[in-house]
Amino acid sequence: MKLLFITTILLYAMGFSSITNGANGNFSGHVSLEATYFSTTALYGGQRDHSLSLATLTEYYQQWDNQISFTFSPFIRVDSGDEERSHLDIREMYFIYPADSWEFRVGIDKVFWGTTEFVHLVDIINQTDLIESIDQEEKLGQPLAHLSFIQDFGTIDLFILPYFRERTFPGTGGRMRNGLAIDLNNPSYESSAEEHNLDFALRYSHVFDEIDFGVAFFKGTGREPQLQPTRDAIGQFHIIPYYGLIEQTSLDLSLVSGAWLWKLEALYRTGMEDDFLASTGGFEIMVPALGATNIDLGIIGEYGYDQRGEKSPSVFQNDLMLGLRIAFNDMASSELLLGVSKDLDHRASFISVEASRRVNNNYILFLESIVFLDQAESDISYGIRDDDNLRLGLTRYF
Repeated sequence: MKLLFITTILLYAMGFSSITNGANGNFSGHVSLEATYFSTTALYGGQRDHSLSLATLTEYYQQWDNQISFTFSPFIRVDSGDEERSHLDIREMYFIYPADSWEFRVGIDKVFWGTTEFVHLVDIINQTDLIESIDQEEKLGQPLAHLSFIQDFGTIDLFILPYFRERTFPGTGGRMRNGLAIDLNNPSYESSAEEHNLDFALRYSHVFDEIDFGVAFFKGTGREPQLQPTRDAIGQFHIIPYYGLIEQTSLDLSLVSGAWLWKLEALYRTGMEDDFLASTGGFEIMVPALGATNIDLGIIGEYGYDQRGEKSPSVFQNDLMLGLRIAFNDMASSELLLGVSKDLDHRASFISVEASRRVNNNYILFLESIVFLDQAESDISYGIRDDDNLRLGLTRYF
């Protein structure tokens, strides 16, 4: 943590020095103030029913005359409710060396693979920053070397990943966790090299006509840990994250057909004792200018499947997801995303809401909420059944 903080300060100083010396560099970013309220008293000792949080994500970008560029994007959050949620991470810090038919990136970066709305099965390069969001869409920066070959027949991406990032989890004061907090100080690895195991990934992607697809292969330490109960020296239970070695072959595909967008993500994974298939897919249809209004409506339907069934750590092992995406097209750029997920094995379901509205050119007001319904004891989400919450925030962009 101290090393990360010192690196951030030094790179900021380098950026300001470049600007004062007339280099082609600039800063941008945003600062957010959030308030989170949980409607039900916490199930576990030490948890808070409300919290305040301040976060900032900034970006320094510089490009030289030879087109080589540098990007530095640190993220900092301070949270009153959970000591683990107060953290600093370098989301991006990389150089790009471009050429006519290839591009080389080296440093820390974020790479996204996938097409579906509710579940991102094939997105494996970056580790999930779970303390930022339970939907697993927030990611930690990943150290890498990334070589892209851009050809008429498609793009080939090669990745070398020399260092593994552990998943973040809520601390004892945090909500959205099970009864036993995760012991983050004693992770376990299948690889004898632990976090220094050298991982590799390869992806081929192409767009032709109305089809956009990618085929990928990953070999290395799995980003999704097994949570193993264990006892310490005095007999108390702890949960230890175990990171095994895996091989994963995946496909992501999207197809445009008129107003319909069809989506698919599928993978086959070996390692960590279980070999399995998983997939998620569905559609999104746009209904522009709803009725006599300027409102655009998107209707989303998806289904998630995991061959491991109830042994899967995912809540989407046999689930149906429906969503509504509403763009009001007003002066304030108001948007609303409503999602409902239903477990087809149990009665468990949840409702999520995300809304945003621009206050002026620099400020955006946002609201997020999630409500859990009928979580059965056998469901993976049973431990967070009383964590219905509402988050309200204001973000200033600069």
